[in-house]
Amino acid sequence: MGYLSLKQWSGLQADVPLAVVEEILLNLPAHQVVRVCRLVCQEWKELVDSAAHWRERCRRERIQPCDASRTPEDWRLFYFLTKSRRNLLKNPRAEDKLKGWNIVENGGDCWAAEENRKPFPDETVTKCFVTSFGLCLKQQLIDLKKEGYNAAFMDQMQPHIRITDWYAPRFDCGCQYEISVELLDRKKKPICTFQPDKVFFEQWNDEPWFEMKHVFKDYGPGVRFIRFTHGGVDTQFWAGWYGIRVTNSSVEICPAEER
Repeated sequence: MGYLSLKQWSGLQADVPLAVVEEILLNLPAHQVVRVCRLVCQEWKELVDSAAHWRERCRRERIQPCDASRTPEDWRLFYFLTKSRRNLLKNPRAEDKLKGWNIVENGGDCWAAEENRKPFPDETVTKCFVTSFGLCLKQQLIDLKKEGYNAAFMDQMQPHIRITDWYAPRFDCGCQYEISVELLDRKKKPICTFQPDKVFFEQWNDEPWFEMKHVFKDYGPGVRFIRFTHGGVDTQFWAGWYGIRVTNSSVEICPAEER
């Protein structure tokens, strides 16, 4: 379907029944509907602003809340956040070795990437980052504006920011895991920080995979960057890569209805 100008829409809208208009709007790209069609007249504005329009879009595109018993408070926001949701971290599974990561600490024999020693819960994740006998920390800085989340959106909507990270020890060596995730203002000063206690593993364990997760919400205005830092160390100071393993990390902007 070709796009009509705002002037052309204005000339047609009086002769087109609202039921037909609504069907047309549902078949146009969502951004076009909000930025152009919504401006045609008051009736079209009410159609585009209605929860029914966005609920129907979600139904047609099979976008559903994780918990069916919790309906979104704002169906339009839910639609756009779900459509644009993605992992904002680059190379989270060590598939490109250490590409995309800034090395903060590179102790011992330094960071490395290797095949998983023990199967990961998601069988598509086959590699991990590994630490050594000196502290190893790596980091990514996410620029929210460059990722499509502008200042007005972040300040007014304050969408949930979901963090996940997976970590595991080697069975034959004790190790330590740590993580810090900071929401930063435009000067890169922290507004809110998630930094749980360090996790320690003893020697002779079952090499279990654990998930660290956190959701930032109600963090206030001003968030422009997210700084993700994680890593650890082998606590027995063995040469090589006997420290903590990390993989499948993620930072996602997601609907508030997700719990």
